[in-house]
Amino acid sequence: MKLLDKIGREFSGYNILESGKRLFDQKPLQCSLYVTDRCNLDCGYCTEYDNSRPHPKLEDLKKWIKKIRDLGTMRIALVGGEPLVHPDIVELVHYCRELGFATSLTTNGFLLTRERLRQLEDAGLQVMQISVDRMTPSAITKKSFKTILPKLEYFKDSKISLHITGVICADTLSESEAVLETGLSRGIPTEVRLVHADPLQRFRVARGSKEELVKFVDSMIERKRRGEKIHTSEAILKYQRSLLLNEPVEWTCAAGYKLFFVSAQGKFWECSMKHSDKHIMDVTPEDMLANYRKKPCQEGCGVYCAVSASMLVQNPVQVLGSEILSRAKRVPALVRGSLGGAGSSSAEMNGNSAGHVNGSSHDGPNGDHAIGAGAAVPTPANHQQPDVNIPAAGDQPKKAVESAHLVE
Repeated sequence: MKLLDKIGREFSGYNILESGKRLFDQKPLQCSLYVTDRCNLDCGYCTEYDNSRPHPKLEDLKKWIKKIRDLGTMRIALVGGEPLVHPDIVELVHYCRELGFATSLTTNGFLLTRERLRQLEDAGLQVMQISVDRMTPSAITKKSFKTILPKLEYFKDSKISLHITGVICADTLSESEAVLETGLSRGIPTEVRLVHADPLQRFRVARGSKEELVKFVDSMIERKRRGEKIHTSEAILKYQRSLLLNEPVEWTCAAGYKLFFVSAQGKFWECSMKHSDKHIMDVTPEDMLANYRKKPCQEGCGVYCAVSASMLVQNPVQVLGSEILSRAKRVPALVRGSLGGAGSSSAEMNGNSAGHVNGSSHDGPNGDHAIGAGAAVPTPANHQQPDVNIPAAGDQPKKAVESAHLVE
């Protein structure tokens, strides 16, 4: 790949021009659509699956998707539950792209095969987020690199942009550094987020030591500033730090306006934690605009996609400027790598020898691109690779994934 193409890819994924259109009008930027409530895993902290419910019908999903587009929405994130358990997921991706949506899909990756990835790519999927919480499974979460790591090779020649997201809680904290390193060392944009409360403001699992959590978030902020591929904005990292320290953060919630959710029953939800019985087919632009306000549930909010969209609308120059600066710091290393110079950093070297892994995301939804699921690369300075053995992929447990969303 030519050097200018590599540099362009570092900036195209954030879709500055596309996102910018929605900063100056009253139309929504993104919808997260639950294509099913069902899941093949049963992670202890998850609030977003129910295996007692059937899949929504394809014709109903298409009707809702068309309505979402008619509202002016530019991006759609297909979530669940586990989207890959829906028998018509490929057709749904194709329909979203046919309507002109920038389209992503969030999965635990357990059901992903090389053939299914090819089908999704042919249907036009642009971004895939795989949720990985630990190196090995536990009683709390089955989402581990033990199962997912061999599947990263599928993306070596894929045009689908891959990124990895995990959850930090007491159960995962000891392996969170290893999860982050495993993704970043392969050039895959990766982040690990603080576990959030359920709709009743209860934490379903222990959060872990505040001091250790703050230290870990601080390390992600520092690495983000150095230009490493931490897959979230610095604004959200700082926000999570403030949550841990009980520091007030000034923002106005745009959930239900610039970002909203549609349940697997077709109900319009302001966000994943604030549900309603209003059907998406009955929602008007005026209804959505009325949701742009300070809300009682804002304090301590852990719906990071909603916070991210809100901060983007409120402070676009600051949020986008910080992201552009972070990505600009990757350019010198790309130049050195292209010239074959010594001392190139981890993020850009890997994948160029093994073949570029995620193709163009120029029209994709917030799709930071991933590189090379193959070559091993040096760990960034001052960050020692944790000594963790990754077992070979074993039997796949059955059931659930916390959905994570596109705007972040």
